[in-house]
Amino acid sequence: MNPPDEIRTIDDFREVTTTINKSSFIAKVYPLTSEDVFKEHLLNAKKKHYNASHHCYAYKLINGNFRYSDAGEPNGSAGIRILNAIEHFRLVNQLVIVSRIFGGVKLGVGPLGKAYYESASQVLNDSKISTKSLFQKVEILSDIEHSSLIHRILANYQSIVLDTEYQETLKLTCLLRNNEIESISKKISDSGKNKIMLKIHPEFVYR
Repeated sequence: MNPPDEIRTIDDFREVTTTINKSSFIAKVYPLTSEDVFKEHLLNAKKKHYNASHHCYAYKLINGNFRYSDAGEPNGSAGIRILNAIEHFRLVNQLVIVSRIFGGVKLGVGPLGKAYYESASQVLNDSKISTKSLFQKVEILSDIEHSSLIHRILANYQSIVLDTEYQETLKLTCLLRNNEIESISKKISDSGKNKIMLKIHPEFVYR
């Protein structure tokens, strides 16, 4: 699976409590880049809201992996509804946990599902959503005399210079938009400076 050129995600933790028919639905959103951290967040939520009867959740990662749980609520009434909220906002690398403190009034499967969806939607709507672009790590190697040329070319693109080393040769470490690398490479080649080399690393990041 090729990574998308852009993603939408929420970088900061946020918590919002919604009261529906005397039950408190405490929704929490977390950034999540791997499944390893998920269990830690869930454990902390259970410790913080120890009086909650259910801790339902859903998450979706950039690689397409997702998971959800009703955590003892009627089947299909909680986890999938939380996941629906995440997908409605087109988010990835996101975890939402909704802890329910029962208030004594049974909601029924339909209203319960609506309550979980609305609770998850509320915390997502109240959070700052960031749109990030895909960048790939690239090293540019050349004679020092070509430094100005390289910087002029990079200035026309969404490049991020991470490090510059001036020794016998120039070594520029930068992040380039994945969909612009070919164009940048062609610009350098067309300049006739064959001594300028691009070394593309497999790692990528979103900024």
